[in-house]
Amino acid sequence: MKFFFLFFLTLLMFRCTGKDVKPHVDTSFVVEELPAQESWNSTVFFTDSGKTRAILTAGHLQLFNTRKETILDEGVKVEFFNMKEIKTTTLTSKRGRVDEKTNDLYAIDSVVAVNDSGIVVRTDELKWRNSDKKIVSDKFVTIDSPDEHIEGYGFESDQHLRNYVIYNITYITKAKKE
Repeated sequence: MKFFFLFFLTLLMFRCTGKDVKPHVDTSFVVEELPAQESWNSTVFFTDSGKTRAILTAGHLQLFNTRKETILDEGVKVEFFNMKEIKTTTLTSKRGRVDEKTNDLYAIDSVVAVNDSGIVVRTDELKWRNSDKKIVSDKFVTIDSPDEHIEGYGFESDQHLRNYVIYNITYITKAKKE
């Protein structure tokens, strides 16, 4: 037993050296490229004078302070409301981003906007401009309404999809009345 205790004490003295163990620090990360805030299953309310103007939901949200942008992914949904706080338009996309300098929203990939009158806009990418509350796109767009089907390039509308323009129409047809 004395031999075991002596062996253990000797082993302990050799193992307890004065060297500091420093952990490995990964310096490959650039702080400016990391998000300042990150959130999952987020809901953001946009209000004006106490009235709800829009509700944005995203599966994943990353806020970058240095780039002044917010990245939205894992499904994006924006509901727009009129002055009476009645939902008028729903916009969905797979991902998007918000320019924090202008508060413009970019919806990207499988974008669908539907208003309460049955007008459906489909495109690959569109932008909601905060300055004039307009929805615009320079990509290929299809619009289905109860009266017609329109396809073309370049699109502009109010955020409620009531007054819209397609700049380069490539196809138009009237809806069949049954």
